[in-house]
Amino acid sequence: MKRLKVTLFSRYSRLGPSTRLRSLQYLGELERRGIDVEVQELFPDSYLEDLYGGRPQAAKYTAWRYYGQRIAELMRRREHDLAWVEGELFPYLPYGLEAMLSRHARPYVVDYDDALFHKYDLSPSPVIRRVLGRKIDRVMARSACVIAGNPYLAARAERAKAGRVEIIPTVVDEQRYPPVSHENRAQPVIGWIGSPATEHYALDIRDVLLEACAGGAARLVLVGARPEVAARFEGVAVDVLPWSEATEAALIADMDIGIMPLRDGPWERGKCGYKIIQYMACGLPVVASPVGVNADIVRHGENGFLAADDDDWRRALRQLIDSPELRARQGQAGRRRVEDHYSLASQAPRLADVLRTAEAG
Repeated sequence: MKRLKVTLFSRYSRLGPSTRLRSLQYLGELERRGIDVEVQELFPDSYLEDLYGGRPQAAKYTAWRYYGQRIAELMRRREHDLAWVEGELFPYLPYGLEAMLSRHARPYVVDYDDALFHKYDLSPSPVIRRVLGRKIDRVMARSACVIAGNPYLAARAERAKAGRVEIIPTVVDEQRYPPVSHENRAQPVIGWIGSPATEHYALDIRDVLLEACAGGAARLVLVGARPEVAARFEGVAVDVLPWSEATEAALIADMDIGIMPLRDGPWERGKCGYKIIQYMACGLPVVASPVGVNADIVRHGENGFLAADDDDWRRALRQLIDSPELRARQGQAGRRRVEDHYSLASQAPRLADVLRTAEAG
């Protein structure tokens, strides 16, 4: 079997979660399977540091420079067998320009782990909706294969008349997440992991979390939220901790119950449930909103609970806080689910096969 040469046109480097999880974490496994990947990122870490560090205007001012660098990379004569594109080559450029430049990146597969198309077709700007509303559909249609992180994204690709669509969920490297148990802990930890951009989901169930933790019944840990969010949970034990790739697995391993509240909207239906998978990998039971792929990952009553409203959240958290045995049983079931379907080991062979067959046509 010949070695396959692939150029990955990613949006970010390792600091970008979508890039890290959907492509970069697979590179070692792909190399062992005869697939060599050269990474060409669009935005470096400095761009994300400006974007999320309170300097969004600085990030915008430098973005066009990175576009120029990508154009130069595309114009280089390449000998790759296949291009692997994260979402699109040039965010917010019209499809005509992207198509002209993408002639240097064919054949290509394109990967989606969120509803990127809704940034355009549901934009509040009528200009963006008119100029870019169908851009991602056209990118999908001209690809050799669309790799979708969940059925919602796959359905969009099928409506766009993509020639081939494969669902590969977002996964964890299960070796980084050893399962844990804190059965004798007097004060269980309810944990959430995310970013300042998603902390509003945790705040949506603030009153429920305050009730669950009242009187010291449980402690709340929020990883990746802004420090000032702690003031919204006055009166209960709460820690707001910074996120880093190096510490995230250990921080989750110190939790007892993982939560993923979501609103039921088009953008949320495109999410890939990564928080849930991280919790389950550590052997935690989960409570999650039954939105999008969450309802596929969580088997209600077996590896966690699906909570559609505040009363559901109260009941689920109370059961898990009160019963170490239930936490352990559901956590073990969640870990098995990750190993079988949401792990690097289970999905790397599928991804390798998709890349090889896409190149072969």
